[in-house]
Amino acid sequence: MKTESDAGSGKVRLDKWLWAARFFKTRGLSSEAIDKGHVRLNGLPVKPSRDVKTGDTLELRIAQEIRTVVVRGLSGVRGPAPVAALLYEETAASLKQRSEAAELRRLAPEPAHSQPLGRPTKRDRRDIENLRDAPPRDGWNDRWSASLDDD
Repeated sequence: MKTESDAGSGKVRLDKWLWAARFFKTRGLSSEAIDKGHVRLNGLPVKPSRDVKTGDTLELRIAQEIRTVVVRGLSGVRGPAPVAALLYEETAASLKQRSEAAELRRLAPEPAHSQPLGRPTKRDRRDIENLRDAPPRDGWNDRWSASLDDD
């Protein structure tokens, strides 16, 4: 297992670096995201044990967000957020794409407004029951029955 002194030698495991840079809460979650193909190193899919070096480009997909970051520092130890933020630099294109996506989410209609309010009224319930009890149109059920013909 690598320690903080190994970080000075220029190599840290990818799953450990993602955890130390605070992209994931646990190292297990970072390893799982890498296994699922949500993380690419220099444009290529990788394994959690792959070593990260300064200058590498990482493409991360966390939830619906895609972030592209350049590794600026190495650490195998999780520290405070201000220190973790110094380990990477997000690209300008990534920042622009994330701000546009946030603006689209802000302007999107609220999904709950498309739902009818409350329970059906008594009249609605009667209409639903009448539709259920109505005879089938065009004899569709007769034509597509699972019974055998006696011919």
